[in-house]
Amino acid sequence: MPKAKEKEINTMSDTDLVKELGEKRETLRGMRFNVAGSKIKNVREQRAMKKEVARILTELNKRAAEKK
Repeated sequence: MPKAKEKEINTMSDTDLVKELGEKRETLRGMRFNVAGSKIKNVREQRAMKKEVARILTELNKRAAEKK
């Protein structure tokens, strides 16, 4: 992951991260249907989107653990 992207996630607020997570998951869902219907050619985008979702979830879980 590029450092700029990591810093961007680290500086976002919790509500922004949850909002971003919802948007990424919806995009990923749409990608899955497009891949199944052969409407999308670049399947690597799907892998990148999964990684972004995982990064956001990791940051949210880290923050939740720090609050305990």
